[in-house]
Amino acid sequence: MYQLSNFIDNDDIRTLAQLGPFQVIEYQRDLSVSPDSAQTAYFSSVMHVRRRQVLCDLKQANITLQAGAMQWSVGNVNATTGVKGVGDLFGKALRGKVTGESAIKPEYTGDGLLVLEPTYKHILLLDLADWNGSIVLDDGLFLACDARLKHKAVMRSNLSSAVAGNEGLFNLGITGNGVLCLESDCPREELVEITLQDDVLKVDGNLAVAWSGSLSFTVERSGKTLIGSAASGEGLVNVYRGTGKVLLAPVSPTGRG
Repeated sequence: MYQLSNFIDNDDIRTLAQLGPFQVIEYQRDLSVSPDSAQTAYFSSVMHVRRRQVLCDLKQANITLQAGAMQWSVGNVNATTGVKGVGDLFGKALRGKVTGESAIKPEYTGDGLLVLEPTYKHILLLDLADWNGSIVLDDGLFLACDARLKHKAVMRSNLSSAVAGNEGLFNLGITGNGVLCLESDCPREELVEITLQDDVLKVDGNLAVAWSGSLSFTVERSGKTLIGSAASGEGLVNVYRGTGKVLLAPVSPTGRG
C-alpha cells in the first residue's frame, strides 16, 4: 500500500487530460529556478511552454513504453522486454530498423503507478476505437500505449516516396483496441482533423501527425507534369487517399516540414 502527497494534489499542477490508463499533468510554473534562469522560466510559463508528465495506472492496463521514457514507479510494477521469443525479437529489431523507432519497447505490468519523464512537448491521448482500430504515426511521436495494441511497420504505397519526399519508406502503425499516447510539437487544440470519404488530401510538407491505417499514403508531383510542378512552385506533395482521418498541424514546427 502506498500514498502520494504533494504530487497531483500540488496547487502548481493541473490535470490536462485523462483517458484509459493515462493521465496527463502540467506544471503551471517552474519553481526550481535560479536568478539566472528566472526570467526564462517566467516568460516560458506565460507563453505556455510548460513541463508535462504522463501517469500510467497499471491497474487499468499493462503499458508499452518508448525505451527510456520511465522516470519512476511506485507499488507493484514489473518491467519486461515484451519479447515473446526469437522470432518476435527479430521482427521487432527489423521494424525498429526501418521505422527509426526503438527496437525493444519495454512492457510494464502490475497494479502500481508508472510516471514518465517530463517533457515540454504536448501529449496527445488517442482512443483507437475512434480510428477504426488502425492508425499510422509520423516519425518520433510514439510515447506509450496499452500493451494490447499491436505494432507494425507500414510501407509507403510508392517506393519513390522515400527519396522524392525526403521521407523514410516506413512508418509505425498501431492496431487494436486501446489508448495511445503521443508526444507532439503541436497542441491538440491546434491540430486540424480532416475526415475523408473516398477523397484525397494533398499536403505540401511533413505536417501530418497521424492518419488512419485505411488511407493510402504516397508522395506525388503537385502537377501532372514536371513542368507543371515547377511552375506551381510546390514540387512534391504528400497525398492521403481513401476513407479515414488525418491529424494535421497548421504550421511546420522547428524540426518538421
